[in-house]
Amino acid sequence: MSEDRIAKRNVIVLVMAQAILGAQMPMIFTIGGLAGQSLAPNPCFATLPISLIVLGSMCAATPVSAFMQRFGRRAGFTLGTLGGALGGAVGAYALYIASFPLFLLGSFMTGIYMSAQGFYRFAAADTASEAFRPKAISYVMAGGLAAAIIGPQLVKLTANAFVVPFLGTYATVIAVNLVGSALFLFLRIPRPPVPAHDAPKGRTRRELLATPRIAVAVICAMVSYALMNLVMTSTPLAVVGCGFETSDAANVVTAHVLAMYVPSFFTGHLIARFGVEKIVALGLVILACAGGVSLTGVNLEQFFVALMLLGIGWNFGFIGATTMLASAHEPHERGRMQGLNDLLVFGGVTMASLASGGLMNCSGGSAQQGWTAVNMAMAPFLVLAGGALIWLFLRPARD
Repeated sequence: MSEDRIAKRNVIVLVMAQAILGAQMPMIFTIGGLAGQSLAPNPCFATLPISLIVLGSMCAATPVSAFMQRFGRRAGFTLGTLGGALGGAVGAYALYIASFPLFLLGSFMTGIYMSAQGFYRFAAADTASEAFRPKAISYVMAGGLAAAIIGPQLVKLTANAFVVPFLGTYATVIAVNLVGSALFLFLRIPRPPVPAHDAPKGRTRRELLATPRIAVAVICAMVSYALMNLVMTSTPLAVVGCGFETSDAANVVTAHVLAMYVPSFFTGHLIARFGVEKIVALGLVILACAGGVSLTGVNLEQFFVALMLLGIGWNFGFIGATTMLASAHEPHERGRMQGLNDLLVFGGVTMASLASGGLMNCSGGSAQQGWTAVNMAMAPFLVLAGGALIWLFLRPARD
């Protein structure tokens, strides 16, 4: 439609940003736990660097959202690339001097980029019509498909490029942020107007969260993302711990991230045809299936199948929840609601990431026992999200 001409242009820019800049996230998530394991004084802290990335994203969510509300998406996304570059630089230096605390600081700074990247999906909806909105969100998420291919391949090329393991990967992260930031020069999203004194203030955060549709959307987004992160964070440790190579772990992560984003080419169409609630419910079911496959054994094939199901379940659950949320608040509530949503979502992801390392390395005597504990931990949260969705289904239509 002609009314979506600007929206489609913005989607192209955001897809490219997701592909190029987004490549740094599978890079860091592939090696973060392994690098942490080499630096940490206790193996239980191996995944703490990844947890710090997510914690940084959680802490940055509200300020970054407010910054975008005041200065626009372009400025906010550029700020994110600055955080990513600084995080990569500090992480590289920390590896060079073998400092675990400094490595954690670099990871926390990387969270600024992760937070800004989380708003790509909302930016896709800013200039889109109601009909194009779920497709726009889905297409931007599909940009992660290229990131899924680029990121792990860069890890293979750079992980041992220097004497210090993984130093080359973090140097590459710096370059990715510096080059990718130029994309936002082509973004055309109007800066939000300064509200007049008599403009509607919108609902408070408490009132927004008391809205049934918003509450369920936030819960489903939190559970989908947190469980994906819980399992993915431990995957490289589990794969290597069960006797496979680092390259095998990179290949499993590649398959996982591909499964996260390939469905995005049709997730928006499925939402438009069957309704957002059904797609979110399907995502939760697929996440449960991923946990079930993981519990059947630790052959390399089982890692691949489980992580691919995990990616598909995340895609349906998270994109569906994002679409549900985007239609449940007013434009003048955008900054407040989106910042609050990502604060809560990445708060849940932080807790999952912190728990992942402890469950994996400190809940049994072997990697297989730790992997079992990680996947068993999914069950109560899937029950929570599923129950919330059923509750929404059963409410009167006016809610």
